[in-house]
Amino acid sequence: MNWDSKKALGVAKNAAYQGGNYLKENFSLKPKVEYKGEINLLTERDLKSQEIVSKIIQNAFPDHSILGEESLSLERDKEFLWVIDPLDGTTNYAHSLPIFSVSVALLVGGQAQVGVVYSPMLGEMFWALRGEGAYLNEDRITVSGEVDLNKSLLATGFPYDLRDSSVNNVDYFNTFIFKSQAVRRCGSAALDLAYTAAGRFDGFWELKLHPWDTAAGALLVEEAGGMITDFSGRPFDPFHGECLASNGIIHTQMREIIENVNKERKSRG
Repeated sequence: MNWDSKKALGVAKNAAYQGGNYLKENFSLKPKVEYKGEINLLTERDLKSQEIVSKIIQNAFPDHSILGEESLSLERDKEFLWVIDPLDGTTNYAHSLPIFSVSVALLVGGQAQVGVVYSPMLGEMFWALRGEGAYLNEDRITVSGEVDLNKSLLATGFPYDLRDSSVNNVDYFNTFIFKSQAVRRCGSAALDLAYTAAGRFDGFWELKLHPWDTAAGALLVEEAGGMITDFSGRPFDPFHGECLASNGIIHTQMREIIENVNKERKSRG
């Protein structure tokens, strides 16, 4: 099936903007909170934003499949899969912390071709088409040129099963805070990747992620000249869970830290 990349990008931008605008307009109103897990929140705003985003996509591409964070799975033409996170940063949003995003990606044949991450409170639209670069609003963006991990600003996050599983991010975090200039934990993996693409962060790592967290942001990093892999250096797969993104220059340094932590874990049994 033929597809129009420019049309798809326009639809992705509009869907992210409309979903984000709804979230922004209702930001001052305390949302009703439910729990998918002990610390994994869900609000009615997640669901409404997902409805807005998915309807815009369905109207434009009724034959395409859609995968959304909030139990949305429309299986149609599997060659074309839209992956959406209607509110990445739900915990921030529920606590009136204005750091959150809407993420929209189109995978064609399993590879991301369109990626949009929208930060409604700042009016920042990060977007990319494969092979055509990455942009923030109308300005092209590139990853940073930092060569030294010790001078790098990194970003990360923690899985929702942190309290229950020993496979978590604590050991990595405890090492990276001493090996980098600083580590930030913003609460939106999509924004962390967008900020890495824009050179605001020099690198990002996280585990137990989902495709809606990373599909759009990963394309941004690639198109901005960065590198994104799993923790072992294998090609990035948004369905795999591990994500290591950087400006490319410090990628090996970050991988070595992760490998060393893994060795220490193994030696401890």
